[in-house]
Amino acid sequence: MSQQATLYRMQTDEHICPFGLRAKDLLERKGYEVDDHPLSSREETDAFKQKHDVETTPQAFIDGKRIGGYDELRDYFGMGEAGQSGTTYTPVVAIFSVAFLVALAIQWYASESVLSLSSLLTFIGVAMTLLALQKLQDVHSFTNSFITYDLLAMRQLRYATLYPFLEAYAGIGMIAGLNAYLVAPVSLFIGLVGGVSVFKAVYIDKRELKCACVGGDSNVPLGFVSFTENVFMVLGGVLMLTIHLAF
Repeated sequence: MSQQATLYRMQTDEHICPFGLRAKDLLERKGYEVDDHPLSSREETDAFKQKHDVETTPQAFIDGKRIGGYDELRDYFGMGEAGQSGTTYTPVVAIFSVAFLVALAIQWYASESVLSLSSLLTFIGVAMTLLALQKLQDVHSFTNSFITYDLLAMRQLRYATLYPFLEAYAGIGMIAGLNAYLVAPVSLFIGLVGGVSVFKAVYIDKRELKCACVGGDSNVPLGFVSFTENVFMVLGGVLMLTIHLAF
């Protein structure tokens, strides 16, 4: 016989509570047969909260005992807090992983070797473009974080605003195979300035900061990964010039 649980969650024409759906899914995955009670209006929801003296929905009950909402359910099952908390490298790992796969796909489609300087350059270009896109979602938030450690942006705030556009230009230029003399200097410049800035902030000044590489609201710590991003930019510029001069 399956275990029984009762769930009250808000589901109106205007709003479906995502945590209610998550709570229902969690209970079902844990083997519970859920007696689901969608609260179909604001009035019904308020009446339920007043009756049970709770401030939020959803509310789950197991064996007649109130467990609480989605977070409390996770605690009940010993699963810990949902989502990301504290510093994390997950956004950077995700971006570089996707960039790597996209670069392989582009090289494969172009019937070119996936193990070549061209493939590496494509990877760097895609990664730079994706990173720029993260920053461009909220330029103001990005600049607020960026100006706390970038040496040039500290002195010229407009450079901070221009930076994600320069990064996108260089990344797209690498993918498109634009003239190296039009793209490489930009990549070399922002990579060198960024690399020196990160190295000084982290390894000389010993400051603990959040990296603006994936946007201003990220929890990615400023450090080795941030420095590596700038190394890739410099490497991309060098590769463009090398390939251009070789052919």
